Amino acid sequence: MAVVNNKVIFCEGTLDKDLINQLLGNLSNQITIVPTGGKFNFSNFVPGYLYQNTNIENNKNKHEKKENTQNYLIFRDRDFDIEPTSEIKLLQIDKLRNRAFLSHRTCIENYLLNPELIHEYWSTQYANNLENPISNNKWGHKDSPGVDVITKWIEDAARILQDYQAVRWALGNLCQLTASRKQLETRWIKGTIPNSLTLSDCEERAESLIKDFTNTVQEVTIDKFKNNLHKYLQLFDQEEFWIQKQYLIWFDGKDIQKAMDKVSKDKKLPYRSYNRSYISMDHFSKWAINHIDINQYDDLIELKNKIEQL
Repeated sequence: MAVVNNKVIFCEGTLDKDLINQLLGNLSNQITIVPTGGKFNFSNFVPGYLYQNTNIENNKNKHEKKENTQNYLIFRDRDFDIEPTSEIKLLQIDKLRNRAFLSHRTCIENYLLNPELIHEYWSTQYANNLENPISNNKWGHKDSPGVDVITKWIEDAARILQDYQAVRWALGNLCQLTASRKQLETRWIKGTIPNSLTLSDCEERAESLIKDFTNTVQEVTIDKFKNNLHKYLQLFDQEEFWIQKQYLIWFDGKDIQKAMDKVSKDKKLPYRSYNRSYISMDHFSKWAINHIDINQYDDLIELKNKIEQL
């Protein structure tokens, strides 16, 4: 797929692309959005994509060279790669020419975990079904139980994930100290070839890469993992963490959604007395990404501004 504009936004997947389209509004036809399929694809995908399309553009304009590589940025999930800051803003990891910006919340799904938004979807779908009972829209649920019940539904799901998320954070934190998240490098000078290409010099540099990689990976120990785990278990056990709903920022939104499906089937939970069939969060997300209120999230507003300044 060729770049049709000289401004490019690289993201992970379809949901991210839909969110960016929401941010762009009327600018969407001036910017190319390219999903790469995952965060580990950026380092190889982006340079190759830009190089290919810049050459295509230069061949079309032999007397007027254009550099598409100057007008792009990367937006991806923060995941467990870096802790969120107290200030709500985009985060960065020092790579990919400092053009990679990470969401403040763990992933795109976290922004959709809004009780009011879920209630709006639920009640709207229910009302549409009442108005058009013979339509193809197969809505097998009763009306929304209300914002308070949905809020508790999200929190119940987050609470059963508490230990699991602590473990994921402990592993993520450990990985940041190591080379374990990347493959052994096969080059020691990026962007060009070494000055010396003799076998002895190449072999010496290769052995140095192997030594550095091995020494770094050796830093991954059970003791360091347990220390990390203890820190996150303590953090997630604090009362203010739950009062402030920090789990919406720290926990993985995809995990919370799956846990919501799980707890909705638990008849022992108090809100099951409503005797309702709870909605699919997957179906909700496809609707919600086009109805999210961007202005509620400072980091998304920041992303919009960065895109407009490309």
